Amino acid sequence: MLKLRLSMGGTKKRPVYKIVVADSKFPRDGRFIEKLGFFNPLLPKEKKERIGLQTDRIKYWLSQGAQPTTRVARLLGEHELIPMPAKGNNPMKAVPKKERKKEAKEESPKEGQKADAPKEAPKAEEKKADAPKEAPKAEEKK
Repeated sequence: MLKLRLSMGGTKKRPVYKIVVADSKFPRDGRFIEKLGFFNPLLPKEKKERIGLQTDRIKYWLSQGAQPTTRVARLLGEHELIPMPAKGNNPMKAVPKKERKKEAKEESPKEGQKADAPKEAPKAEEKKADAPKEAPKAEEKK
């Protein structure tokens, strides 16, 4: 299966990606069929030099059945080569990590109370079941 995906290059903490068409079995930074463009995430979104695409070759590979990955689909959607993919649902993404942990701690006691209530009911049933078993043992000792 052919994929349009990003292949990472650049140096440590300075990534630059190539947009390539490759077989899905090939490694991410390994062998590819053709380079179709580049993506530099360090540049501001307004700059032209951030993304470079060979639109005619991308259209050709899409017509041949190559499937873009989610990130490449977003890049192509921004350049109107394909329809913009639907946004994912990650509502906690914009919340800082420390606040996420606080909210998780606040929600866990509420969930804990709900979870404890059903657990207490079976314990009571087990005690009732244990009570008759203890009574015959007492009778056996007599």
